[in-house]
Amino acid sequence: MPEVSVDDLDVLVDRTVLDVREPDEYATGHVPGARNVPLASVWERADELRTAGPVHVICQSGRRSAQATEVLWAAGVEAVNVVGGTSAWVAAGKPVEH
Repeated sequence: MPEVSVDDLDVLVDRTVLDVREPDEYATGHVPGARNVPLASVWERADELRTAGPVHVICQSGRRSAQATEVLWAAGVEAVNVVGGTSAWVAAGKPVEH
């Protein structure tokens, strides 16, 4: 499974970020511009993401995003797991949106 660090994600200019946490988790802070699609909805929303180019998938720690990345690859979406998730993003001092 393709993976990217939070530092590598941060420097990507034209990126699509999919946050697969639940809406209440997403509301506490997320990567700027990230789109919220909870893990349970990823399969049914895969068609929307197929033409988005690489989709960088993030959750809180990297576990749910790894699952979502596998689901998206199976659905024909080019997906990349963000290692360490939002926890690593925040720990690295990266900006968050609320």
